This record gives sequence, C-alpha cells and structure tokens, in this order.
Amino acid sequence: MSPQWVPGIGMIVVSWLVTFYTLWQLVEMHEVVPGKRFDRYTELAEHAFGSKVGYWSIMPQQTLVQVATDIVYTVTGGKSLKKCLELLFPVMADVRQTYYILFFTGLQVLLSQTPNFNSLKGVSLLAAVMSLCYSMLAFVTSTIRGAHHRQGIRYGVRSHTTAGKVFDTLNALGTIAFAFAGHSVVLEIQATIPSTPEKPSKKPMWKGVIVAYAVVALCYFSVAASGFWAFGSHVEDDVLISLEKPKWLIAVANFMVFLHVLGSYQVFAMPVFDQIESCLVKRLNYKPGRLLRLVSRSVYVALTGFIGMCIPFFGGLLGFFGGLVFASTSYFIPCIMWLAVHRPKRWSFHWTASWISIIIGVLIAVLAPIGGVREIVLSAKTYKIFS
Repeated sequence: MSPQWVPGIGMIVVSWLVTFYTLWQLVEMHEVVPGKRFDRYTELAEHAFGSKVGYWSIMPQQTLVQVATDIVYTVTGGKSLKKCLELLFPVMADVRQTYYILFFTGLQVLLSQTPNFNSLKGVSLLAAVMSLCYSMLAFVTSTIRGAHHRQGIRYGVRSHTTAGKVFDTLNALGTIAFAFAGHSVVLEIQATIPSTPEKPSKKPMWKGVIVAYAVVALCYFSVAASGFWAFGSHVEDDVLISLEKPKWLIAVANFMVFLHVLGSYQVFAMPVFDQIESCLVKRLNYKPGRLLRLVSRSVYVALTGFIGMCIPFFGGLLGFFGGLVFASTSYFIPCIMWLAVHRPKRWSFHWTASWISIIIGVLIAVLAPIGGVREIVLSAKTYKIFS
C-alpha cells in the first residue's frame, strides 16, 4: 500500500471502531435505569446532564443531524436518478437536476404520511438491501475498470497547492464522519423492540448492530478502496457518477441508490416529524390528526427539497455537516454521557476509550466544517441556482 492510501483508509478504520464503540454505549444506556427506557437521545441526555442542560444541549444537534441527512439524501436521490436516466436515455441529458430533486421531494411527501417507525419496516428493509447491492456493484465495476485503465491515474489529494490540500483533507474528515450517522436515531429504533427484565431490548438490538456494522465495513471499505484504486484523486464524491460502463449496470446501481435514499430519508425524518407535531399540539393547541400530519410533514419535506435544489453541493455538504454535528452525536456525546452516568475509574478501559473517542470527535467537529465551507464556496462560484 502506497503512502497516499494510508490516511484515508486509516481514518475510515478509526471512525468505524470509534462509532461502533459509541453505538454500543447508546444501546447499553437505553435501559440504564431499571424499569425505565430512554426512547429518545434527548431523554438519555436529560438523565445524564439534567433536564434543561441535557435537552437543550442535544435537541438542536440531533435535529440538525436529521435535517442535514435528509437534505443530502434529497440531493443524492436527484443526482442518482438523473445519472440513471441519462445512461438509459441520452436524450434526457439536458434535463436539469432540479427537476429530479423535485420529483424525489414529491415522492417523499407521499411516504411521509406513514404514521411511525413501525410502519417503515418494509421501506427500511428495501433501503438496506439496495445499499448492499449498489455497493457491491460499485466495487465490482470499479475493480474491472481499474484493472483495464491504469494510465494517467494519480493518487493523493486532489488539490495542487498546500492550502488546497489542507482544506481537502479537512473536508474528507467530515465526509467520513457523515457516513456514520445512525446514532441520532438508534434509541428511537431500539424503542420499537419489546423489552422485559428477562429479555432486555439491548440483546436483540446489539445483535442487529453487529450485523449492520459488518455490512457497513463490507460496503465502505470495498467501495472506498476500489473507487480510489480505479480513479485516483479524480474520483467523484459519488463513485457511481464516475463510472460509465456497462451503461445498463451503472444505471441499475444508480437506481438502487435512489431507492436506498428514498427509504432512508424517512428513517431520519420520522423523529423530526414527531418533534414538529408534538410542538404544534402541546404548545400551539392544534388538533392531532391526518390534516396536521399532512400539512406539517409536507412543509418539512418541501423545505428540505428547496434547500437541496438551492445548494446541491454533495461533497461540500457532506464535509460541512459531517463535522458540524455528526461528529458530536456519533463520536463524542455518547462517551460524555457514559462518563456522566457510569463514572468509570480513571485509566480503566471505558474511561480511556471514551476519552480517546472524545478527542477524535472534537478534532473532527472543529476542523471538518472549515473544509466543507470552502468546498461549498468553490462549487457555488460555477453554479447557477436551480440549474
């Protein structure tokens, strides 16, 4: 392995290990108080830090994670559908990406009317299967492409200047952090699992996490390694955009991405819907029902779609949001709560592991948004709104 490969692969390994550990912490703390379940990230934070500090330190960050994920998924859905149809029907090459994002948003308005997480089981399963399938297609096609086209490939950071290389590296940190976003909804998902003193929910939940993270490792490492090997520093933010042949297979893979984000959008949107509707009912005295659900959820979906159409900068959004909020909810806040709740002995395994995770997470949170903002600014210079 050449030196250019070490930082990227190394950071993915570190992020996988850290977030796997912090996810275990959240699953364990779901029922840390006997007879009580913390079904929301904010509820666990209130137990760890106190009602006011816990709620207001977590709620804005968790909400921003979920909204940011939905915005990025909206952009991804539009880009992937556009690529799919362009490959199958070249005559559609001139259709603006905005229209594809608009179509994706329209579908989300329909899906958003599902009542709760339990209603999303089929959609979530389809999204998970599609994720595995398109990752394997990307791995195979990238490997074949790399084996037959080795000329002119340059490895390393894309920029040529020292400042550019630094900013690209910072943006990459946030992009990797964004890939580990599930922590913000894990407690809500665990809340759907029945729990008794004899069979606590953490046992089946942890089995599911192990399977999920095994799949994550398979997908992330295979796609990252094969895509970088095949295209070098010129690989697109979405490797399937870089691939062109065989056209029908790449079109199928892009459509799988479209289906994946179509379902995953709702997983991250559901807690936001719950917050919006609870606020409208409890504070503004609106009557709960289908009309409230239709209006409030449609407005939210429309807003994320509008933002996605205005700033469809996939790479910059990943880096910016990945550092700004994903690093906190996935890397170091679970560790801080673990230290506050369990108070492990100094230099014990969990004390040491928690502090290492906190340091890594804080560094990403501070540095990555800088690279993300620069990427967005550079992309905006050549972008025409709603193009």
